[in-house]
Amino acid sequence: MRLANGWTFNQQIEGSRMEITEIRVFPKEGQDKKLKAYTTVTFDNAFVVRNIKVIQGSSNLFIAMPSRKMKYLCSKCHFKNEVGSKFCNHCGASIRSENQQTGFSDAKAEHRDIAHPITQQFREYLQTKILEAYEKEVLTEVSSGSSSEKVSSDAY
Repeated sequence: MRLANGWTFNQQIEGSRMEITEIRVFPKEGQDKKLKAYTTVTFDNAFVVRNIKVIQGSSNLFIAMPSRKMKYLCSKCHFKNEVGSKFCNHCGASIRSENQQTGFSDAKAEHRDIAHPITQQFREYLQTKILEAYEKEVLTEVSSGSSSEKVSSDAY
């Protein structure tokens, strides 16, 4: 595959290593005890992924990638409705049968990741770096109101 800059796809991958250049942590306070923080991760000072969540699981912390609610069209007016809706939010038509036909009865199917690691190795690397930044932020939270932590460059 030829890329716009003249490199082939394989040359592009072999010739570079992804680097996390910044992690910003935004601790979350409130009623939701499981959601501990939102983070923003910058790669190679060129690409940003926002809204990676730090969540308290039953035994440890983990990250959840940013996601969006899935939507589907009403057969009558073609309005985009959220999965699980019984009636169209625009025309009021019953859409329960459509919901059952799409197979979105599973709660996990209601959300789809916007961005996510492809390999388990990179997912573990990303989670380790984010959780390290989160722990550091929790320990060093200063009364100055600063709620973001810059992390030094680490090559993947």
